[in-house]
Amino acid sequence: MTLAAGTLLSFGLLFALAAQTPSGVDAVLWQKALAIHKKAIVVDTHNDVTMKLFHENLDIGVRHKEGHFDLPRAKEGGLSAEFFSIFIPNSKDEQHPAKYALDLIDAVYESVRKNPQKAGMAFTAADIRRLKKEGKLAVLMGMENGSPVEHSLGLLRDFYRLGVRYITLTHSSNNYISDSSFDTKPRWHGLSDFGKAMVREMNRLGMLVDISHLADAAARDVLAISQTPVIASHSALRHFCNIHRNMPDHILKSLAKNGGVVQINFFSGFLSQKFWDRMTELKKELEPKIDALKEKYKDDENAYWNAYGKLFEPYELPVPDVSAIVDEIDYAVKIAGSDHVGLGSDFDGVTSLPKGMEDVTHLPMITYLLLKRGYSESDILKILGGNLLRVMEANEKFAQEHR
Repeated sequence: MTLAAGTLLSFGLLFALAAQTPSGVDAVLWQKALAIHKKAIVVDTHNDVTMKLFHENLDIGVRHKEGHFDLPRAKEGGLSAEFFSIFIPNSKDEQHPAKYALDLIDAVYESVRKNPQKAGMAFTAADIRRLKKEGKLAVLMGMENGSPVEHSLGLLRDFYRLGVRYITLTHSSNNYISDSSFDTKPRWHGLSDFGKAMVREMNRLGMLVDISHLADAAARDVLAISQTPVIASHSALRHFCNIHRNMPDHILKSLAKNGGVVQINFFSGFLSQKFWDRMTELKKELEPKIDALKEKYKDDENAYWNAYGKLFEPYELPVPDVSAIVDEIDYAVKIAGSDHVGLGSDFDGVTSLPKGMEDVTHLPMITYLLLKRGYSESDILKILGGNLLRVMEANEKFAQEHR
């Protein structure tokens, strides 16, 4: 279903005020969806706004017209908990990336410190539930690329103590921990010996292991080794877009058997084969300009990605509708079951979101479409955040038992 952009722009405000029903939406079903969404603990497991906090000194306490996320808009969208990404590009793997990670972690803490009435740091599932009752956004952290561990399980433990609650073992290239889905030549054919030891120690700590971005062989290694449920913090499905970054059915089935959860990514390029193919064509055309940007911003990853996104603005791309997100959820539920699916938006980390999901204020639309497709309230509550809370609690319990 495609709705007018003007209608969709009002969804977040309507969720906050529930004053009227937008045109083109079933009035009774919309109000029911709003009630379920308000009741739910809505968890998003991946947001790259952290780079803007550090590099641009972004104040998330006020509403912005640009970008996908800030605290006022998160409130309007009914978001309960957000994992801020501590993203370290693989280009920093051998440059003592721990310092950069610490700078990003500090930026998250400082943003919460400056907004005590709107947000609070969370470290456990119980913290998320408490902050929901207090009407504050629960702020958590997930590290994207494990290179800041710098070959040290001691540093891994330190990052846990600082509040990092999941680690994506690598990003777009193979590192000393794991092979990446984007790297064409495997280094380890899965996980390295250190990567396997790291997974075991993450289990012991109660830190979630994240298989997003991993090569299939590495994801299989994680699922074979981990004694606790794992997550894919921001992954889409290969069924809809046949790229290595997306999760194939056999990994999805293994994830369900493990007790874990796939958090569906909102990036248009992962949801739509047509979008991915057209963007790939444009990348080839724009390759000289992209290379020039890489050289110009080789020391400023945030500036590079901002400039990279602007390169594509003059071109028309086949952006999918918000229903593409729910198609992914539908298929994941079909393959893995409703206990193993959640939301991992990738807000402020992607160049395109589906029509009708332009920012965090539009999250209630997912609830509405799930309800429209016949999902029960109990299943919707699980998908919006209950499944992720269950996985956190399972990891916390294992850590307590093995402490």
